[in-house]
Amino acid sequence: MVGDVQTVADSKRRFYAGYRRVIPGLFRRVVDELLVELHLLRRQQGFRPDALFATGLGQVFDNFTRGFEPADQREVLLTALCSATDLDAAVLRQQASRLRETIGQASEQQLKDWLEQRGAGAPEPLQAVLQDAGRPDFHYSRLHAVGLMAMLQDLTGGDDQDPEALRSRAREVGLQLGLQQDKLDKDMGLYVSNLEKMAQAVELMEETVAAERRKRERRLAGTSDSGSDSESDADATVQGEPPAGVSQPLN
Repeated sequence: MVGDVQTVADSKRRFYAGYRRVIPGLFRRVVDELLVELHLLRRQQGFRPDALFATGLGQVFDNFTRGFEPADQREVLLTALCSATDLDAAVLRQQASRLRETIGQASEQQLKDWLEQRGAGAPEPLQAVLQDAGRPDFHYSRLHAVGLMAMLQDLTGGDDQDPEALRSRAREVGLQLGLQQDKLDKDMGLYVSNLEKMAQAVELMEETVAAERRKRERRLAGTSDSGSDSESDADATVQGEPPAGVSQPLN
């Protein structure tokens, strides 16, 4: 937690100083909500940006900015979001990558054993997550819920990618971690629901953009055709024939 008191407005000013491009309307609300959420989390006494949080933040950002253009600015956008709230995007990406790589090499039974032993014997990234969740002052956020779902998705042998099945497994693990079940379940449900809505919105946006592109192409093609028609019409007139599409003059 930073020592200086910083308001949401301060965080927003820092963000826009670091990211000066115009943010497309579809993604503006996502960015704004993430910025406020990160700002508030950084002011919680028990909050620590651990690997589970980092995984959840990465999942939320990557999934809710899918379709963002220009694509090469997505990581710049995340860096600005994190910097504005005294977080390091590169460090968080690294934490998430190490955790997911570790869990991807584990089995369901191994995870159960490590949970029962409160992290004893687990690989370092996972051990830190399990022990951190056991702190008396541990501050839970919805990004932990998303991180938990992503972590379980990566488990070796975890082939049930159905959202409801994944949520069921996350509830069991969350219970062993001591996470509040009502909050965990609500956050996972909202995440899955909002993800579906965002995917539909992005799809609609892409269809709209494609339709507009086709209209422009047809207009350009029409302009080109009109130019060709004018030349043909001029030639026809010179030859004493009526221009194409024009009725014979009345006597």
